[in-house]
Amino acid sequence: MLDPSFFSYVTVMSITPGPNNLLLATSGVNFGLRRTLPMVFGILVGCALQTVLAGVLLEVLLHWMSQVRLPLTILGCGYLLWLSWKLFRSSAPEMRENARPMTLLGGALFQAVNPKAWLMATNVALLYSASSGVLAVMLGFMVMNLPCILIWAVMGDRLRHHLQVSWKLKLFNGVMAISLLVTTLWMFIEAVQMR
Repeated sequence: MLDPSFFSYVTVMSITPGPNNLLLATSGVNFGLRRTLPMVFGILVGCALQTVLAGVLLEVLLHWMSQVRLPLTILGCGYLLWLSWKLFRSSAPEMRENARPMTLLGGALFQAVNPKAWLMATNVALLYSASSGVLAVMLGFMVMNLPCILIWAVMGDRLRHHLQVSWKLKLFNGVMAISLLVTTLWMFIEAVQMR
């Protein structure tokens, strides 16, 4: 049975700012809640799959992660930097015509390069899978994760109505891009220092 610390950990990790939540808020602002829902469910599925993978292959994963931690961090951070640039540029009116929100598959696959999601999945697997079982942990994770990430998409959707003025939308997307950039640099510096 899952204990209260599991629910507390998953809630805190799911609701605090990170790449997923910044992208969900930005997508909610730019595309609305309905068009952002596939991304929400993609993130949910991707995180759940990471948790299962970490729980089932924990020993192999830990050994492997120690060897490829820095290259994975560099790859993930590189992708996040590219996303930061795309977010920054997305505020340009000429870019909005072709813009689309992330799909369910895109949201799920994004978890493969999201360092915060890997940290969360690995910690949950380490702390709770042995005593509660992988299936219970995955289901508990999904139940706790969904409302937390949905808050960010809803928040973005609500802000959308206030950001219809071009300069406000440009400012919001710029702030979100810079937030993602700072988060990425922080994760990269920590990974290098841990080496």
